[in-house]
Amino acid sequence: MKFPSKDQWTDTSGKAKDTTRPVIKREKDSIPPINAVDSLTLRDSASVVTDTIPNVKLSKDSLTAPVFYKAQDSIVMFVKKKEFRLYNKADVKYGPTQLTGNTMDFNQQTGILTSRMGVDTAGVPIDKAVLNDGTTSSDMDSVQYNFNSGKAMIYQTRAQYGEGFVSSVKVKKQPDNTVFGFRNGYTTCNLDTPHFAFRARKIKVIPDKLIVSGPANLEIEGIPTPLFIPFAIFPLSNGQRTGLLPPQYVVNQQKGIGLENGGYYFGLGEYLDLTVRGDVYSYGSWGLTLSPTYRKRYKYNGGFNLAIANTRSGDPEIKSEFTRSRDFRVTWSHSMDGKARPGTNFGASVNFGTTTYNQFNVTDAATRLNNNMSSSINYSKSWQGKPYNLTLALNHSQNNLTRQVNVNFPDGSFNVNTLYPFQAKEMAGTPRWYEKIGVSYNALLRNNISFIDTTFGKPAMFDNLQAGMQHQIPITLSIPMTKNITLSPSINYTEKWYIRQLRLKYNPEGEKYDTSYTDGFFRSSAMSTGASLATAIYGMYSFRNKNSTVQAIRHVMRPNLGISYSPDLASKDYYMEPSHVDSAGNLDRYQRFSYYDGAPFGPSASQTFAGLTFGLDNNLEMKVRSKKDTSGFRKIKILDGFGVSSSYNLVADSFKLSPFSLNARTNLFDKVNISFGGTLDPYQLDSVGIRKDKYTWQGGNFSVGRLTQANIAISTSFQSQDKKSKEKEAKKKEEEENGDVPLDAALEEKRRQMEMMRSNPGDYVDFDIPWRLDLSYSLNYTRGRTIDRLRDTTIFQQFLGFNGDFSLTPKWKIIVSSGFDFRLKQISYTNLTISRDLHCWQMSINLVPFGSYRQFSITINPKAGILRDLRVNRTRQFFDL
Repeated sequence: MKFPSKDQWTDTSGKAKDTTRPVIKREKDSIPPINAVDSLTLRDSASVVTDTIPNVKLSKDSLTAPVFYKAQDSIVMFVKKKEFRLYNKADVKYGPTQLTGNTMDFNQQTGILTSRMGVDTAGVPIDKAVLNDGTTSSDMDSVQYNFNSGKAMIYQTRAQYGEGFVSSVKVKKQPDNTVFGFRNGYTTCNLDTPHFAFRARKIKVIPDKLIVSGPANLEIEGIPTPLFIPFAIFPLSNGQRTGLLPPQYVVNQQKGIGLENGGYYFGLGEYLDLTVRGDVYSYGSWGLTLSPTYRKRYKYNGGFNLAIANTRSGDPEIKSEFTRSRDFRVTWSHSMDGKARPGTNFGASVNFGTTTYNQFNVTDAATRLNNNMSSSINYSKSWQGKPYNLTLALNHSQNNLTRQVNVNFPDGSFNVNTLYPFQAKEMAGTPRWYEKIGVSYNALLRNNISFIDTTFGKPAMFDNLQAGMQHQIPITLSIPMTKNITLSPSINYTEKWYIRQLRLKYNPEGEKYDTSYTDGFFRSSAMSTGASLATAIYGMYSFRNKNSTVQAIRHVMRPNLGISYSPDLASKDYYMEPSHVDSAGNLDRYQRFSYYDGAPFGPSASQTFAGLTFGLDNNLEMKVRSKKDTSGFRKIKILDGFGVSSSYNLVADSFKLSPFSLNARTNLFDKVNISFGGTLDPYQLDSVGIRKDKYTWQGGNFSVGRLTQANIAISTSFQSQDKKSKEKEAKKKEEEENGDVPLDAALEEKRRQMEMMRSNPGDYVDFDIPWRLDLSYSLNYTRGRTIDRLRDTTIFQQFLGFNGDFSLTPKWKIIVSSGFDFRLKQISYTNLTISRDLHCWQMSINLVPFGSYRQFSITINPKAGILRDLRVNRTRQFFDL
């Protein structure tokens, strides 16, 4: 047998061999050297020795691959016994298998490699044996590994499989990596002494498939609990797996003891799956949810959700306290990859259901406080190289307070982009003015139904059906007058088609209006022409002191002026109808209505307009010194914009000047967002609050106008620095480089995870951010008149909202979301969550202390996704019915 030379028996680092250990002297080979066959190829880090003799018959104890080995202290070989020993941090590689340990012994005749851990002078274990077979890694006290059969006997081992860890007193490993363990513990806690574990006498691990155990007992902090399970199955594989979804045990004050979210998952292949979940409660309430999802990579993906709920609350024997509600909700989302069919797109976002579904079946604040539901389904088509495109849509909106539902279907548009009929096919030189004349066409089709949700599916639902079509032909022209001034004349013709007329008839007896419809084909038209001028004026003020922090202030004004004319082509579409009866029974007031009120696109304007439109927009910036900028200066926006606009009708018999519209917006210090809007009426009021044709600046007291409506909104956000922001950014960048960013097929799952985060904020807490605070303030001002018109009314609506979180300690987090309504003088919907990081577990307490919906819940659950159904929950809910 051929081995390395005597000098190579020293350790691979070049240190002298250990003379205290027996070293076998080289003896004469009993086999002639020329016919020698080394049945074990040995390679260390210092040299590589291989046999190069071809066509030589190998001995029966030969290995199928070379063995690489090294040790920090020394390597000792016993030639006659065909053994070698490695001392101190030994490392052996054989194919995909790697074994490390403190000391190792290898017997070539048996093919068994034994690795043991070491003990330091204080008796503390060091250099535990680690076996890595390419799929899993296990650390242990000692191991016997057979290179020939691939079997191993392992003692006192701990291995990781996915999110879980399995510790065993004794393990038998098979060649296919199947593991049989004796006296085992399974946990998702990564500590050497875990906080909890399932203890089982026997366990079997099939890598990349599952872990199966017999009867198991739950231990917490090493203390056995009364909780036993007859068997346990922990999946290890990824991808679709059809199977049961275990329910969660809950206690609900209104519904009783219940099991939630139990069901079955059907993996129907690469393109489709289906999840069926159900809820059942002791007081008779139940719910059922069907959630199929579908996907085709690089084509489309989407998800559908149908939820049906039957809610019973109170005692059926006491009718005054018993309520029963049958509800449903349908959601659907669909998205299409833009590269699948260039020029064609189809998308859907549907959220439709009964108005009381959220009241009885939703717990998160964001959904409960939103009284509006809306849906949108869109299809669009554009033709390459053609100037036109088509869009078809279905839109839906409903208000859960008024129970009013509006549906637009079909809703379509056909647009022809601007064409230049007088433009030469081949442009040469400066174009003439008439070559810039552009003509386009826009057509809109709309059908809408407005009804109360209780009439859904009934004939009364279609009583208010309206349909219409609108055509627009705009003709535009752009002429540069000077370098900074552009003249833009235009002509626009609009025609509307309707299928019915609405007529309101005043009923003096009931003091109401009776409604009647006339079906047929009706049309209304409008036309306008005009021209506009726009430019920009810049102003700069520089400070003389060059050392001043503020170096300059720049003001930009963008005025626009237009003149337009639109004749009255729709006066026939209006009529006058009485609106009041005096004490003598005479009709003394009249109101103007249109036959097309409430119809698609509404009625056309009935007054001739010939006048001016004007407006002015401004922004303000300053230039300041900055050490952070490479140029030494930076720009700060004082006002992003401040504008005013109005119009003046030269042919109107009264009230020629329209109210002024005001707007302003800015972002201070890149932290505080401020926006403002308002309406200024330039006319005075008489003693009963009716406008009169006299400007507010005429008369004794000068005034630019009356502020009839205004709103202001302020918002800001603060948070402390993320302790692991650099690590998270690096991980995100690595995922993007490796292509691990979620594909379109995962969008539906991502949306559902966001819903889970809103429903259970305590389960998704970032403890790396010590504190965070979001503030918002809104003020709405409305000035009007009482119904009897005897006095002015001024209504202020103010609301201060805030939400944030802060850490009491590195493991305790408090999350608060609330606000204050200044008009009602009461605190708004408040949600308080307390979360505790228990290392491998997490506890969250959720409290809604007051309001029409109150709740208290406490949940304790493991963090690992594989044990997400091992959840302890106690919930109490209270409703004001």
